[in-house]
Amino acid sequence: MPAISSGKVLVTGANGYIAVWVVKSLLDQGFSVRGTVRSESKAKHLRETFKSYGDKLEIVIVEDITKDGAFDEAVKGVDAIEHTASPFHFKAVEPDELIVPAVHGTTGILKSAQKFGTSVKRVVITSSCAAVLTPSTEPHVFSEADWNEASIQEVKEKGRDAAGASKYRASKTLAERAAWEFYEKNKGSLTWDLVVLNPPFVFGPVIHEVDRPENLNESAREWYLTVVKSKLDNEALASVGSSYVDVRDLAQAHVLAITKPEAAGERIIVSAGPYKWQDFVLAAHRLDSRLPAGNTAYDPSKANHLIRYSPDKERRLLGVKFRTLEETTKDTLDDFKARGWL
Repeated sequence: MPAISSGKVLVTGANGYIAVWVVKSLLDQGFSVRGTVRSESKAKHLRETFKSYGDKLEIVIVEDITKDGAFDEAVKGVDAIEHTASPFHFKAVEPDELIVPAVHGTTGILKSAQKFGTSVKRVVITSSCAAVLTPSTEPHVFSEADWNEASIQEVKEKGRDAAGASKYRASKTLAERAAWEFYEKNKGSLTWDLVVLNPPFVFGPVIHEVDRPENLNESAREWYLTVVKSKLDNEALASVGSSYVDVRDLAQAHVLAITKPEAAGERIIVSAGPYKWQDFVLAAHRLDSRLPAGNTAYDPSKANHLIRYSPDKERRLLGVKFRTLEETTKDTLDDFKARGWL
């Protein structure tokens, strides 16, 4: 099945936390990149960050990804597409604040690729483990066969009164499902195939534009507040957690997803493994004794991880070499120190 080893790659939402690292990984591996952003002001930082790559990076403006034909021009002349653009926050009042851009942005780029992406061989969509997991009080190992029906149901029943996390999870589930439905319905006439990547929480250093820690993206801000600012009490540090991936490893997975023929038509969970917040707190304290030690009674060997993801498919198809939790912690702290946040 189609895959590419060189050429130009379209990255949507190129100024986002994950997307900037995807752009960097692609450029570092010899690809040219066309990135979309919503405004000229958002393009400036990208041009500055990647100026050493010269004309290998092109930035185009797509003001509203929910508009019909928003990506029609952007898909022309590219060999692959990395669609990362989708809102990630838990503050939406109306579920449609998240669901409409997530679903329309995803189906919109697939329609544009179908009509105008005559040289496109592969489309990679950044979904999320939010579309996989069902919250549970019992430990569970989720796989690519699992879908988050519970959040969709909660949003249907409660509307704006649904939990913020449920609105976000429903948006990711509905957007991914819409992508697969479009692909299955049209794949006989498409020149490209589809890969979907499902990361859990994404942590690690930042290269997108951000002026202070309060304005970090959702997951990085949570890491800062918990590890640096002691947001959680000792009991929560030892009991609250999920699974994670380093943003740079996820970016590498995006490159592998366009270059590995065997990834075609696959949904792939990209997870380094489970964590409790105390794991990061302890790693940070060992690196910098000024940082809180947290729950010193915590025993990682006795941690009860409610949410784990099967690594089998990713290891078989992509084979990302994941950084350790300690490496992610060190590099994130170094980044914060360089910014004067520590």
